[in-house]
Amino acid sequence: MSEFAPTEARIHNTIAKYPAFPREPAVLVRLVKHIYKEVHDQANGVMKAYGLNHPEYNILMMLYGAPDNALNPSQLADAAGEKSANVTRLTTRLCDMGYIARAASEDDRRKVELKLTPAGLDLIQSFLPDIVTLLHRQTRNLSPSEQGLLEGLLKKMLAGFGE
Repeated sequence: MSEFAPTEARIHNTIAKYPAFPREPAVLVRLVKHIYKEVHDQANGVMKAYGLNHPEYNILMMLYGAPDNALNPSQLADAAGEKSANVTRLTTRLCDMGYIARAASEDDRRKVELKLTPAGLDLIQSFLPDIVTLLHRQTRNLSPSEQGLLEGLLKKMLAGFGE
């Protein structure tokens, strides 16, 4: 993991130059950014063995968690936290690899539905043990109650972005 002390020092220097700069919010936002980078890099490291990257893994897992393993592109963009253009790029690659398929929606033929293929389901089953290990490793310094508290606080912070 990267050292956070240099970031703390830069925040301190910023406050010295601009005293109204809010230390706690700045530290929290930068910590979230550092955590995201570590999560992203570690997931990329695990998924490389499966020929995938972290965003592709995320797309597959959003479909895996959906009813009937299927979502339309806008649902998938919302679920994965990706822009539509990126979802198009990622799903095209996953379609080309045979892990998901595009089809007309059964409810509305004008809509596209993205669905995991049997090969996609097999792939997910093969990498899930490694992902479980990674998730436990990433949260090993937090007790179950601390994990629950952090989840609640992060959800509360995230909800503030919509206000």
